[in-house]
Amino acid sequence: MKWVTLLCGFCLPTLGAAHFSGAIAQPRLTIRADRQEANANSGVVTATGNVRLDYPARQLQATANQARYFSREQRIVLTGNVIVIERGVNRIAAETITYLVTDGTFVALPPDNQQVETIYFVPDRAAETPPAQSATPAAQVKPAFKQRVSPPPPPRDGSKVP
Repeated sequence: MKWVTLLCGFCLPTLGAAHFSGAIAQPRLTIRADRQEANANSGVVTATGNVRLDYPARQLQATANQARYFSREQRIVLTGNVIVIERGVNRIAAETITYLVTDGTFVALPPDNQQVETIYFVPDRAAETPPAQSATPAAQVKPAFKQRVSPPPPPRDGSKVP
C-alpha cells in the first residue's frame, strides 16, 4: 500500500513516508491506496484501490475505490462505494462524493436509480439540559397595572356631567 500525505494548500507527494516532519504548520490530509499517481504539472493526485482518506483537522475519514485530489481547486472527488465518516458518528454513503476542502462542504451523488444515504446523530438538547427554573414562582408575579386616569374636567357651561 502506498501513501500520499497532502498538506492542504499544495500537493506534496511523500510516497512510502509514514509522517511528514517538516516545519510547515498546516492541516494534514492523508490518502492511502494500492496505487497512486501524482502529476506535478496539473497538481492532481489519483489514488486507486482500497482508498482510505484521513483528515484529522476536520475529523473526516473516508473509504472509496478511487480518489482524485485537485490541489489547485482544493477539491477531492471520491468514487466507487464511498463512505465518509465525520466526527466519528455522522455517515454519508454514495457512489460519488465531492469534498470542497476550503468550504468543508460535500456534494454526494447516488448510483443509478438509487439514493444517497446520510445518517446524522443529533444530540437531544432537551434531554441534556433541564429547563430553566424561574427564581420567582409564577403565583407571586404582580401584573403591571395601568395608571389611574383623572376624571374629566367639568363642562364650561356649568352643567353637570351625567
